Amino acid sequence: MPINWVALIVFVAFFGFVTFLGFAAAHWRRGDLDLLHEWGLAGGRFGTLITWFLLGGDVYTAYTFIAVPALAFGSGALAFFAVPYTIIVYPFVFMVFPRLWSVAKRHGYITAADFVRGRYGNKWLALAVALTGIVATMPYIALQLVGIQVVIAAMGIESTGWFGDLPLVIAFVVLAAFTYTSGLRAPAAIAIVKDLMIYITVAAVVIIVPLQLGGYAKIFGAVPPQKLILPPPPPGSLGAYSTYATLALGSALALFLYPHTITGVLSSSSRHVIRRNAALLPAYTFLLGLIALLGFIAIAAGVGDMPQYKPFFAQYKANFAVPALLLNQFPAWFVGFAFAAIGIGALVPAAIMSIAASNLWTRNIYKEFFNPSCTPKQEAQMAKWVSLIVKFGALVFVLGLSSQYAIYLQLLGGVWIIQTLPAVVLGLYTRWLNQWALLIGWAAGIVSGTWMAASVNFAAAFPLRIGGLTAPGYIAVWTLILNLIVTVVLTAIFTALGAAKPRDETAAADYV
Repeated sequence: MPINWVALIVFVAFFGFVTFLGFAAAHWRRGDLDLLHEWGLAGGRFGTLITWFLLGGDVYTAYTFIAVPALAFGSGALAFFAVPYTIIVYPFVFMVFPRLWSVAKRHGYITAADFVRGRYGNKWLALAVALTGIVATMPYIALQLVGIQVVIAAMGIESTGWFGDLPLVIAFVVLAAFTYTSGLRAPAAIAIVKDLMIYITVAAVVIIVPLQLGGYAKIFGAVPPQKLILPPPPPGSLGAYSTYATLALGSALALFLYPHTITGVLSSSSRHVIRRNAALLPAYTFLLGLIALLGFIAIAAGVGDMPQYKPFFAQYKANFAVPALLLNQFPAWFVGFAFAAIGIGALVPAAIMSIAASNLWTRNIYKEFFNPSCTPKQEAQMAKWVSLIVKFGALVFVLGLSSQYAIYLQLLGGVWIIQTLPAVVLGLYTRWLNQWALLIGWAAGIVSGTWMAASVNFAAAFPLRIGGLTAPGYIAVWTLILNLIVTVVLTAIFTALGAAKPRDETAAADYV
């Protein structure tokens, strides 16, 4: 396919604008960027509106815009599990995360592992939480770069060889530079532009394309019936029903345990900002439902059967469904605008993820184990360098390995990060759980989850057999249950044996 010069020029223009915005953000709500709290959390100054854009840009990524419609395009109704999971997650955020913000503000915590260290007085448990966050985040960053890679290829730029890698390398350099310079302020500023562009793109597609195709009745009529509903379960199994339900539940519980979402929460100016955002963020759930619908619209448009797109579907599978739909239905200038929205949608979360991972490394590994007496300036400088290393690692991963490996690792990331829930979330309410029981429960969840995923070839669901009933379900949920059982049983045993508990540096008043 020849280079689409109009789309490419529009894409580059918007990319250039947000690059300028990223560097200019260093002077926005100015603070001392030689302090980790200022660089990594923007000084905790963001109000309701900025936090709404930041969390929206953080949670609803470029890969969301590509992968959710791709799942609807390829697998049908199962893709819509993303809608109930984002409905479940916000009441969870409303109840839980103002408590985390309050205790973090009181004690100067920057990461979830900081809180665990203070609450349980166990550096090894905090290390487990920090390493889990870093490892779970890395493939997430790689998938954002995959989203950029797909839209670059869709504009007709060769996607193989050094020339094909060059646009991705340039995007990485830009991302690395403004993150290093401006810290969390850069993705917060860019998120405003990104979210507005995504809303405009989705609104245009769900209004204009159905009019061109004859309305939604014809669109749903063109979708194979087996993709419109979940298939009925076979005898003795809960089938897709339990898979759908556990995917929604597990994804909701895991989402705000990721370091990048916790970073967004802790950058808020008050606990009330978090509560307001928990009430306002469901607007993105509505958007997500429309994004998922793009997969069905792509089916109705028949883009999968068009000869000019077959090489791209062969390379990127169903992930090319949205780019193909845009190319087929819109003029080149709007394609450039929409692709820029996707590309910018990759920059925002990738920046926040790299900052969050570097915060964890600096606070909970470097300072804890290697240089306890480091100065605040050394701490911030270490975080800046690690943010570059994290992004460079994600770039090498994308360029050197198949994107399928990033997808596998991102699946494992969800399974791994949910194992921190007992220490982080339950720790906000009770100190009864023993720190060593939590660490052993975490290890049981990590090992069993990795084994389950490998045994089903890194599919999301594992068929759990209970008596004569088979219940396929999201691996993260099954392993979290195991983690909780191990933690509670061992806590009871350790308590009965009179095991001592380290000092808890927090007090009940710190959480309100």
